[in-house]
Amino acid sequence: MPLTGIEIFKLLPKTNCGDCGVPTCLAFAMQLASGKAVLSACPHVSEESKAKLAEASAPPILPVTIGAGARALKIGGETVMFRHEKRFENPPGIAILIKDNMDNAEVSARLQKCQALQYERVGLTLRPELVAVKGESGNPQKFAGVVGKVAQGSDCSLLLMSDNPDVLAAGLKACADRKPLIYAATKDNVDKVAALAKESSCPVAVKGSSLEEVAGLSEKLTQAGLKNIVIDSGSRKTRKALEDQIIIRSAALNKKFRPLGFPTITFPCEMTSDPMKEGVLAAMFIAKYGGIIVLSDFYGESLFPLLVERMNIFTDPQRPLATKEGIYDIGGPKDNSPVLITTNFSLTYFLVSGYLETSRVPSWLLVKDTEGLSVMTAWAAGKFSADIIGPFVKKSGIDAKVKHRKLIIPGYAAVESGGLEEELPGWEILVGPREGAHIPAYVKAWTP
Repeated sequence: MPLTGIEIFKLLPKTNCGDCGVPTCLAFAMQLASGKAVLSACPHVSEESKAKLAEASAPPILPVTIGAGARALKIGGETVMFRHEKRFENPPGIAILIKDNMDNAEVSARLQKCQALQYERVGLTLRPELVAVKGESGNPQKFAGVVGKVAQGSDCSLLLMSDNPDVLAAGLKACADRKPLIYAATKDNVDKVAALAKESSCPVAVKGSSLEEVAGLSEKLTQAGLKNIVIDSGSRKTRKALEDQIIIRSAALNKKFRPLGFPTITFPCEMTSDPMKEGVLAAMFIAKYGGIIVLSDFYGESLFPLLVERMNIFTDPQRPLATKEGIYDIGGPKDNSPVLITTNFSLTYFLVSGYLETSRVPSWLLVKDTEGLSVMTAWAAGKFSADIIGPFVKKSGIDAKVKHRKLIIPGYAAVESGGLEEELPGWEILVGPREGAHIPAYVKAWTP
């Protein structure tokens, strides 16, 4: 159970030295309790206190890292049932399934999809993260060969699937440095799979026929010193699988039941043979509360909506996506190109810049920091007014890049045009379209 600020304070050195950046140890303890500070900021806390605080402050659902390097996937670490309570921490991983009895052409085609199916949206690259290799043949050498090919042909993190520890061991030898997820420890093989996970320092999944069995398996692995655990409840019926996800989350968060305090893995690929229904099930598990979603195959028409759904749900509702303030050149503008201004809400920026690119009219785009708010919201909040925009334009350096003195402001901020002419003497303030879709026609008619 998480410690209160006072309980944390009792474990701190109580020197009030301020080395952590906070004036007093009590204030630092309160920030630790609320998640606004990290224990490492205090250079004087004892090792004993560190151990106690680390264990007590661990999130109800422990984080698990799959893979190594820049493409490592972190799941779990969740602290709330519902996004609006605070935020969801780590987006679930989406995996494509490759079986070791597939021919080489099919394996290569699926690996190609992993690399090709990625999308740029609001400045982010949306893509799947995992390849699940399933040992259906039961042959350790064959499994290891496919795992090796996948490891060489993709930078995605790996998931090794078999109920045979010998098959898993062969697969591990082919990719041990990639730190794959070992799937799965069951009541029949738990000791051997636990030994594999411990020896390779890889995360491991448990699978049971009930939540009681899963809890028992996770406890056994924890007692063996393993903490990077993923849970598969074993359910493959839609209703039961959804119920299990909610029960696991609630037991960990509300009941503080540590044996279920781990991220989950779900298998829409084993719940239907209809690709469209599989996509719907995957969407359900992204929302409630899968840590990994394994799909039978990737299709752009279903994968893209899933990636966007995931991005939307796992965006911090208290911190909008924002673009850096500054001058952006769109299409190689010159000194007679139009100058537009907008806010730094990422979606606003990428829509405006996208429409400018579509127009094929090279342009300068000024982006004002409005704390990630859209034009209308920023204007209503007093963060996109003439007395704020004017000084920004003066300091931006845009006057050295263009010969003309014409500034195009968003149509929704038209009321600020008069004030801007006072703030920017010598500049002509032009009111642009209210809707981004009208920007191309507007700038095509531009004359300096």
